[in-house]
Amino acid sequence: MDAFDPAYTGKVFIGSSASYEDSSVVLYGMPMDWTVSFRPGSRFGPNRIRETSIGLEEYSPYLDKHLENYSYHDAGDMMLPFGNPAKSIEIIKETAGRFFADGKFPLGIGGEHLVTWPVMQAACVHDPSVAFIHIDAHTDLREDYEGEPLSHATPVRKICEKIGPENVYSYGVRSGEKEEFDYARTSGMHFSPFEVAEPLKRDLQELQGRSVYVSIDIDVLDPAHAPGTGTAEAGGITSKELLEAIHAIAASGVHVVGADIVEISPPYDSGDQTAIVAGKCIREMLLGWTK
Repeated sequence: MDAFDPAYTGKVFIGSSASYEDSSVVLYGMPMDWTVSFRPGSRFGPNRIRETSIGLEEYSPYLDKHLENYSYHDAGDMMLPFGNPAKSIEIIKETAGRFFADGKFPLGIGGEHLVTWPVMQAACVHDPSVAFIHIDAHTDLREDYEGEPLSHATPVRKICEKIGPENVYSYGVRSGEKEEFDYARTSGMHFSPFEVAEPLKRDLQELQGRSVYVSIDIDVLDPAHAPGTGTAEAGGITSKELLEAIHAIAASGVHVVGADIVEISPPYDSGDQTAIVAGKCIREMLLGWTK
């Protein structure tokens, strides 16, 4: 896996032991925060989540499943050129494409939210009919941010243009420009601001039998539940509701082909509160969405 750091120190997410060849799931870090508009630091998120995962149980009482029965490989963090979003995107796209081609379930850890865009490009090559579930505090529907089209404020707009807004399902949003909200409400995308679990459960009925990619921005949580993020936004959901949404997807019968969780920023995470939440979400995603 030449896209990954050869000096990787061996920190892995709890329970990861299978080789790449023998695994059905690949957990990987995308340590990029080159375009953040407020507070950087999410490039440190993947490793801190791994470090705090040692405090997790490997058994999920929600799903009555245990990680020991799942084969997943933690590949470590990608080597991404500092300050170069265009080159970083190409590396992520190529690497994610390899995961899909090898029949793996890619489960990515960000990093800023722009990292989702190249993974979705690779997912579309693998399955052109893939739908996109977006759980986030922010619309991420700008065409550019201060003149820059490669920004963590633009990935969902790019995905809408790639797969059609009617295939994009967005939940929990409570911040954005008026133009972004206007686009969300008129473009044909499925847009459920402020709430997550209940509208998601409704929409999952029409996604039955479809392939979906799921992206969770940790700032969908209220800062009381997840202070360690670059652009915290008051008025969010609880960690309990986010887990409810993850479990609803698991129970729905939709075919999740890949996922990511992004924007965990350890420099602002007193007591590792946000990393611990993210680690638990990853455990539930592994057990609920993969085979």
